[in-house]
Amino acid sequence: MQVYFDNAATTAVDKNVLKKMLPYFTEKYGNPSSIHYLGQEALEAVDESKEIISKFLNCRAEEVFFTSSATESNNLAIKGVLEGLDFKPHIITSLIEHPSVIEVCKYLEKEGKAEVSYIKPNTEGIIGLESIKKEIKNNTVLISIMYANNEIGTIQDIKNIGSLIKELNIDRKNKILFHTDAVQAGAYLNCDIKELGVDLLTLSGHKIYGPKGVSVLFIKEGIKIKPIIYGGGQEMGLRSGTYNIPSIVGMGAAIEEIKKNKDKIEDIKKLRDYLIKEIEKNIPLVSLNGSREQRLPNNINFNFKGVEGESVVISLNQEGIMASSGSACASKKLKASGVLLAIGIRQEEAHGSLRISLGRETTKKEIDYFLKVLPNIIKRLRAISGFK
Repeated sequence: MQVYFDNAATTAVDKNVLKKMLPYFTEKYGNPSSIHYLGQEALEAVDESKEIISKFLNCRAEEVFFTSSATESNNLAIKGVLEGLDFKPHIITSLIEHPSVIEVCKYLEKEGKAEVSYIKPNTEGIIGLESIKKEIKNNTVLISIMYANNEIGTIQDIKNIGSLIKELNIDRKNKILFHTDAVQAGAYLNCDIKELGVDLLTLSGHKIYGPKGVSVLFIKEGIKIKPIIYGGGQEMGLRSGTYNIPSIVGMGAAIEEIKKNKDKIEDIKKLRDYLIKEIEKNIPLVSLNGSREQRLPNNINFNFKGVEGESVVISLNQEGIMASSGSACASKKLKASGVLLAIGIRQEEAHGSLRISLGRETTKKEIDYFLKVLPNIIKRLRAISGFK
C-alpha cells in the first residue's frame, strides 16, 4: 500500500488543473510579450488567471503579481519594501517563519540594511499581539507573520494583527506594512485580504494542487516596492522574466478548485482528529506539537520521545508511507527544527518529531494502515536506542 502524508511539502497537480495547463505547452505556446495572435492568446491567459485569483483574494487584478516561487515572493515583499528608503528600517517577524523569510531578514541584518526583531511564540506556536506591539519602533516599516505554520500547523490571528497595525498607523509618520506568508493557508483558510487587513500576501501553486514553479504576491495598490530582478519589465516592471504560462494557468485553475473542494475541508479535519486521538491512545510518551485549536485541518505534528524523526520517516517509507520530520526545505539538514526549538521543545526531543500532512485524497483506510504500522516502528526504534 502506498500512502502519501506529505502534502505540506507539495501536493499532486489536480487532474482538472493539469487539463487546463496542457494546451499551453504545445498549442497555445506564445510569449505574452509578442504582439501576434499566439502572444496575445497567452497574454489573455495571464489576465484570466489574475482575474480568478483577484476574486479569491478580494482584490484588484492589477494587485496580483506572478513570481517563480513563494521564496521569490517573500524575498520580493521584504527586500522590495526596504529598497530606496533614506533611513535604516526595522522589520518585525517571528522565530517560526519559513526560511525564505527568516534567511532574507538575517541577510539584511548582516549587510546592515535593516534592524530585525524576531518574536518568540508561546508553546503552541502562537504570536501574541502584545509581543508584536512591544517590538514596534519609530523606524518599523514592515511586519511579516505567516498565516499558518508549515511544520506545526499553528494558525495565527492575522485579522487581529492587521487591525492592530491599522490602528497604530493612524498616528505614525512611517506607516507599517503587513505581509503574511499564506502558502500553507491557501487551500484551507479565508484569504480575503480586506478581512485580513494585509498589504502583501504570498501564495504558492504547488501547495494548493497546482504546479511547481509559480507563486502569487498580492501587493496592495499604492505600496512602493522595488524589483529584485531586472530585465524586460514584465509584471508592470516589478518582476522581469518570461511568463511561465502553463504554470500561471495552473495557478488560476488550482484557485478555482479550492472553491469547488471546500466541502472536503471538514472531512480532512475529522480524519486529522481521529489520527491524533488514536496515536495518543496507542503510543506512550508522545506529545502533539502546536495548537490543538488554532491548527490547519490537515496538519499533525508529533514528538516521540526516544526516537529520531529521520529514522521514523525512513521506517515508514519502507512500509510505503511517506511523511516528513519537518519542513521539506530543511529536511536534509540533520539539525533540530528551529520551529520546535522556538516553541520550547528541548534540542534532544525536537529530533523526535514527525509531521503528517493529509490531503484531499486521504482516506480512513490509509490512516488505519498508518496507525497499524506506526506503534511497532516506534517500539522497535526505542528498543534499538535503549530508551525506556
